[in-house]
Amino acid sequence: MTIATPERYAEMLDAARRGGYAYPAINVTSTQTLNAALQGFAEAESNGIIQVSVGGSAYFSGQSVNDRVVGSLAFAAFAHEVAARYPNITVALHTDHCAKQYLDEWVRPLLAHEAEQVKRGEEPTFQSHMWDGSTVPLEENLDIASELLEKSVKAHTVLEIEIGAVGGEEDGHSAEINEKLYSTPADGVRVAERLGLGEHGRYMAAFTFGNVHGAYKPGIVKLRPRLLHDIQTEVWNAAHDGRLGSAESAHVASCALPDMPEGKPFPLVFHGGSGSTAAEIAEAVSYGVVKMNIDTDTQYAFSRAIAGHMFRNYDSVLKIDGEVGNKKLYDPRSWGREAETAMAARVVEACQQLGSAGRALK
Repeated sequence: MTIATPERYAEMLDAARRGGYAYPAINVTSTQTLNAALQGFAEAESNGIIQVSVGGSAYFSGQSVNDRVVGSLAFAAFAHEVAARYPNITVALHTDHCAKQYLDEWVRPLLAHEAEQVKRGEEPTFQSHMWDGSTVPLEENLDIASELLEKSVKAHTVLEIEIGAVGGEEDGHSAEINEKLYSTPADGVRVAERLGLGEHGRYMAAFTFGNVHGAYKPGIVKLRPRLLHDIQTEVWNAAHDGRLGSAESAHVASCALPDMPEGKPFPLVFHGGSGSTAAEIAEAVSYGVVKMNIDTDTQYAFSRAIAGHMFRNYDSVLKIDGEVGNKKLYDPRSWGREAETAMAARVVEACQQLGSAGRALK
């Protein structure tokens, strides 16, 4: 097994929930970074998630084409071919951070494409898609999430939603670092009321607890992982004591919840984790995080290796003072291999930190 089927992806997510670990979700922007992610997962003997962002998907198509759907499908096609050479791990493909203004030109067309694949008896190209409703009011966020969840069921994919705002900047989307970065237990109950707890379709929830995209010095980012525990506990209790208050919630209490780890009704996602301490990450995972996005750190690992190669071989990669340089050292494959190796090592580190290393499903 290499690229996950819908059934295999569900098995992966359930195993992480039961086992108390999470998968690194590695953002990639090129075939080189994709290869580095696969190499890292294989070296760690870990299953994982590889994803493209709104900007990354367009970049995959080439700057002259600049088409998110084309780039996403190209990324996925390449991943399916290359991942087949890694039979001992399973990876899922995911689209990351689709804000409202990109839905009609990116995720909705992909879901429609995948629904047609399913009708033909094929597997969907992607295994999950993220709806980023962090910039719209909660009720509008859940209106759109409900629509996308219905489409996801038809496409045999998993939906990821974001409740609250993640600070910092990613692909031109930014939010201030303030109190809006903290979701509430009441938000969690409202999500369960509107979307259910799995009976209407699988989804993952990225509640915010002070998360910030990008790299920051210590003290700037103030994570409150305990908030995830409070949200999980409130929703678990509400589902059992009738406070969700609907016939649908009765169905949740009798059917869906017994299959979940006690006290953890949501499979959670951790965004904006760069610079977080090991203790903060471990605490968040203990409250039901099954997916943690890794982007800034792997970007740096990849680029730092290239910079090191260029600085070490300055007079070989440049034709200085009329010399000819050294083709072997400015060949993109020379610095590309170093970059892939460095990024793969950072992926291994993430797998070890999140507890997925050595746990590839057989």
